[in-house]
Amino acid sequence: MPRDILAPVTTPQDAITQPAAEQRDDRGPLRTAVIVNPNRVEGLDELRAGIVEQLTEAGWPEPAWLETTAEDPGTGQAKQAVEDGAAVVFVAGGDGTVRACIDGLAGTQTALAILPGGTGNLLATNLGVPTNTIEGVQLALDRGRRVVDLGEVEGQTFAVMAGMGLDAAMVDDAPTRLKAVLGPVAYVFSALKHLNDAEMKVEVQVDDYPVLRRRARTVIVGNVGRLQGGVNLLPDAEPDNGQMDVAVLAPRNLGHWIQTAFAVLRPGRNRVPNMEVLRGSRITITSDRPQPRQLDGDVIDKSTTLDVAVRPDALWVCVYQPDTSEDLTEGS
Repeated sequence: MPRDILAPVTTPQDAITQPAAEQRDDRGPLRTAVIVNPNRVEGLDELRAGIVEQLTEAGWPEPAWLETTAEDPGTGQAKQAVEDGAAVVFVAGGDGTVRACIDGLAGTQTALAILPGGTGNLLATNLGVPTNTIEGVQLALDRGRRVVDLGEVEGQTFAVMAGMGLDAAMVDDAPTRLKAVLGPVAYVFSALKHLNDAEMKVEVQVDDYPVLRRRARTVIVGNVGRLQGGVNLLPDAEPDNGQMDVAVLAPRNLGHWIQTAFAVLRPGRNRVPNMEVLRGSRITITSDRPQPRQLDGDVIDKSTTLDVAVRPDALWVCVYQPDTSEDLTEGS
């Protein structure tokens, strides 16, 4: 069924518009920390010196400097920063590093400041966060703050999208070296390998609405709508409405894929062929056989189920002013 029949859109209830008092108090500096992925960010010494200089000039103390490791990609470092009293945590790395740090920041008053690095940077793209480090630090100094929802799957959080089926297989098969050279284009080559993969038989349960039974190639649960390369798959997705959009894609041949791709890329589109969109706060996707799954580009274990719960108002993020705008990217 279409979204307006299965799961009608609702407005957020009692949306929070102000973060912790110390985040809004322009009279004093804030304690900060920097979490950096040394394998994804080049010029660490220059990066550190630049951040320290910019914060010092604004009268803020020197940040704690924490590097991720193979054993801990950022969650433990983020928790440590919160325990040490950081009001803002700068994260320099790709989507995987950001997601790991979000696991440690979720549910706290500490704000995430994204300093994009790596390949995707989808959360930064969707929130209008700049790719320039100087501007990223300035966002924190300007104290623009918004609270966004998170999704949770088996105790792991995500801020952008969770997926089951082809999209997860595509992410899993994109070589790291190719991504470093081609960026998001690497995912196109990976996707081509899986266009002829067998369909899934899925059941999609959204909140308490009737179960949707479909043959699908992939199912994506999005907190925001933009994919790699700026493709806006879910233009109505809002990261702060307490719900997530669910795209069920079911192209059956190359012609269907081309038809779907052109519709997604078309400005002002009304409908995308071979795709249904639902919306809700509790989503369970069940497949007839184990499928690859991903959270914000991180592949997790295969399973027959992708069970997503929305955590409303779970993460503070540094954004452009005006931070009271309904559109998080306004002013960027």
